[in-house]
Amino acid sequence: MGAYLRPLTLAEALSALASTAYTVLAGGTDFYPVRSGQAISEPVLDITAIAALRGIRDAGAQWRIGATTTWTDIVRANLPAQFRGLQSAAGQIGGVQIQNTGTMAGNICNASPAADGIPALMALDAQVELASSAGLRTVALTDFVLGSRKTARHANELLTAFLIPKRDAARSSFLKLGNRRYLVISIAMVAAVIEVDASGQVRHAAIAVGSCSAVAKRLHALEQKLIGQPALPALSDLVEPGDLLALTPIDDLRGTGVYRRDAALTLVKRAIEEALHE
Repeated sequence: MGAYLRPLTLAEALSALASTAYTVLAGGTDFYPVRSGQAISEPVLDITAIAALRGIRDAGAQWRIGATTTWTDIVRANLPAQFRGLQSAAGQIGGVQIQNTGTMAGNICNASPAADGIPALMALDAQVELASSAGLRTVALTDFVLGSRKTARHANELLTAFLIPKRDAARSSFLKLGNRRYLVISIAMVAAVIEVDASGQVRHAAIAVGSCSAVAKRLHALEQKLIGQPALPALSDLVEPGDLLALTPIDDLRGTGVYRRDAALTLVKRAIEEALHE
């Protein structure tokens, strides 16, 4: 077995990454299943004992969510309406045992095209904070996830937190299509964040679709179409098939590309309606 290190401080973890290309373990719900029946030969850096990396904090103009915050932590947190979509996604990731152990950083750094956390965080305009022995940098989540199992994290860096700008008047939703609700890989999923101004018009809109491309996609053209419109149930009627042209769904065992695109169109409309209702 390769070296195993479980530091208690962030400084210790960053010092280790500066000298060795560790595989970072942040919960293990992805790490262990893919190595089932195999000896673990690579060096492992387990960050789950670093207390500073877990928790949700009001940081003024933004919310700060630590890397090892679990999905159960998100479900149970007392958060404003802009987080309802993320909390809904958190409650549908695997089963309760997975939610108790799986972490936000692990889900995002694993970078599966079907990672439920990614579209929910993208719709919140989340940035990731990356730390190394040289210092800190922040990257928009839309630029951090580069492809299937690929991210912009350097080998000497650790994802330490997610930074989410406050939108006090925003409401959000998350919808997922699978063969069943839990313990299933998504066929398609949509997260929506809608902010309404005092006159009842849409001031901000963010729509993200997952499982329909190698990377979850924001539908920027549709978002611009929604801004300035009355925040009424008929808002979803503005959604057209052409608004989803950025998606590149594939055929696989769970569904065809044509089915995924059609499902995504329906989910986008419903997600907008649900966000308004919230």
